[in-house]
Amino acid sequence: MVLFLDYGSFGSINFQNMLHKFTQNHSKIFFLAILCILLTMVRVFETELFYDPFLIFFKAEFNSSPLPEFDNFKLFASLLFRYLLNTILSILIIYVCFKDKEMLQFTILLYGIFFVILIIIFYYLILNATNLNNLAIFYVRRFLIQPIFVLLFVPAFYYQKNFAKN
Repeated sequence: MVLFLDYGSFGSINFQNMLHKFTQNHSKIFFLAILCILLTMVRVFETELFYDPFLIFFKAEFNSSPLPEFDNFKLFASLLFRYLLNTILSILIIYVCFKDKEMLQFTILLYGIFFVILIIIFYYLILNATNLNNLAIFYVRRFLIQPIFVLLFVPAFYYQKNFAKN
């Protein structure tokens, strides 16, 4: 007997099929969980691992405040190190999900291009800072320090692999 849960116009779920797929992919799920925990640990230990005077600045009322003092080289090195950590973990997540070398090479290229673009924009904004662009600095910095791209790439690659076949 196959157990189905009906979602009306959204279709139905075959629980036995889901259980079978889960038991076949338990190592994949385990590695994905470990990688997600490591991404979380980068965030949890951000104050100990990275030089970032903007951490405290953006936790306060920053819209009308001047930027904090910072060391350009230390800030760049810290942003690069954090971006690389998040990128490596994100690329491993994409590899575990899809096991596609072409997709992996494309992802690495995209991460490199995005870093160059974002770091140029970030330094332009902080070196030409006014109180009006503090929010722009906040969002550009967010893309540099958080693994946001993996949240965009995994669904996009899943769609590309499963639904965009010509």
